Amino acid sequence: MTKVKTDSRPITEEGDFLQIKAVDHVHFYTGNARHAMYYWWKAFGFKPVAYSGLETGNREFASYVLESGQARFVVSAAYGPSSPVASHHLVHGDGIKVIALEVEDAEKAWKATTERGGASAWAPREEKDDYGIYRSSAIRAYGETLHVFIDRADYKGVFAPTYKPIQYEAESAGLAAIDHIVGNVQLGKMDHWVNFYHQVMGFRQLLHFDDKDISTEYSALMSKVMQNGNGRVKFPINEPAEGKRKSQIEEYLDYYLTPGVQHLAIITGDILKTVEQLRKRGVEFLRVPDTYYEMLPDRVGKIKEDMKTINELGILVDRDDEGYLLQIFTRPIQDRPTMFIEVIQRHGSQGFGKGNFKALFESIEMEQQRRGNL
Repeated sequence: MTKVKTDSRPITEEGDFLQIKAVDHVHFYTGNARHAMYYWWKAFGFKPVAYSGLETGNREFASYVLESGQARFVVSAAYGPSSPVASHHLVHGDGIKVIALEVEDAEKAWKATTERGGASAWAPREEKDDYGIYRSSAIRAYGETLHVFIDRADYKGVFAPTYKPIQYEAESAGLAAIDHIVGNVQLGKMDHWVNFYHQVMGFRQLLHFDDKDISTEYSALMSKVMQNGNGRVKFPINEPAEGKRKSQIEEYLDYYLTPGVQHLAIITGDILKTVEQLRKRGVEFLRVPDTYYEMLPDRVGKIKEDMKTINELGILVDRDDEGYLLQIFTRPIQDRPTMFIEVIQRHGSQGFGKGNFKALFESIEMEQQRRGNL
């Protein structure tokens, strides 16, 4: 486990020494990169823009880069069983190995985080090709997840060395950027990783949800949301809470076998249009009970979107002091009941849908019951 040095600063204090620009990319380790690429391309409307593999000098794995708006995904699969990509997939199934963060200086980011107690995954290094110098470094986060620091100041290539441009036409579903990335950790470890993000990476705590906020008759979880200084990077951390039956977090840990990324939330400017397109392409979403929509108008008040269409599509709505948001959650996107995708649209609200937690949790429990895992 990562050892975190003691920091006397309060957990709510901002210390944005990393100067993170944005999430550069998330990197999925998969069983078949070509199939994974096709899924994100045809189902979610991500445009394939780069490829790395045997033809480009990469002897270890095949890899594709896909983009939708500012969101960038990388999907990779190993050529042989001795590859770290293969071993990761053997244990976890398809899942996110890397959350990469674009910074001003990858070496300074590595030094700052390791001096504060972060465990190094690799020291600062440079990769060169005809397009310049690609600089990176990495530290370890929860489970086997890595945070890779990326410096692209002197690199003008399509993505990174060995990656070559590819030309695909894609029909966008309107997915614009990563809104937040949620990690699941073991019971009793949430505060450890909250401290990690505060003390090692300079994040501050934005919100805290306890087991009274996120619970049903049978199970519960707790969550704290960590955010970097400019607010562009948000990492909620979940842990299970005591309940009568197995929570969704425990089910995830049973199948992923370590802590890891539970879901990605991707923002859109028109959730009705986005969800309608995704449904037509075969993306499956969770459905809350119809009684949720009977109470919705009184709970959230007047909104711009049509309530009937929201009901038909199964979209959730929540309001806070700053405005409202709309959100919906897919079923697991791989065979194991682990990772899923959230689609979200914000109208002022910077929350996470607290008013939807109970209905959403009950719908997840219905899915767990069907799988025999509740």
